[in-house]
Amino acid sequence: MNNLSVDHWVRIKDGKIIVDGEVVFASEADIASFLKAAFKFLNIKYPKFHKMDRLSKLGFIASEIVMKEEAEISEDTALVFSNNSSSLASDQNYQESIKNFPSPSLFVYTLPNIVLGEISIRFGLKSENVFFIEDEFNAKLLIDYSAQLIESAKANKVLCAWLNLHNVEYDVFLWLSSESHKKEITEEQIRKIYDADYD
Repeated sequence: MNNLSVDHWVRIKDGKIIVDGEVVFASEADIASFLKAAFKFLNIKYPKFHKMDRLSKLGFIASEIVMKEEAEISEDTALVFSNNSSSLASDQNYQESIKNFPSPSLFVYTLPNIVLGEISIRFGLKSENVFFIEDEFNAKLLIDYSAQLIESAKANKVLCAWLNLHNVEYDVFLWLSSESHKKEITEEQIRKIYDADYD
């Protein structure tokens, strides 16, 4: 028994942003244009966004959507993220840059956990964070790890995410978990949200 509930969730895939089951934004643009348009649509004021790599931009937009639903954001909110491509897109861009002159602005994003730092800075989070590399979306890992953090009082809420970017294909599922004594979330429910086709 994990005693966790899902407060809010967001899915970003195939040119769509889905929040708690409702499509709130859609665009058929390429990933760079999609990210810029989504940022503008959400009316986010954060100049540093434009300097981030694409993986960080995806994580930032998803977390911004979920966190704005919170009346108060606790600094004890933990981050538990995963994907299967690590920071490959930024690694490839950095590798390309060293043919001429290595780019420090690209190098800083050659670790996938940089997105955790960007989100922590944005929301003033000071709790635990971890980024797992898994072959595929592993709901059980994210739920179990989150439950352990809450049960051990290392966090009072946990922002969980599958944040994957490979070339131009992106697959994001992010949700906020908190302790619940009413309706606990199950692995099957999380998988159902992740696997659903949103038109």
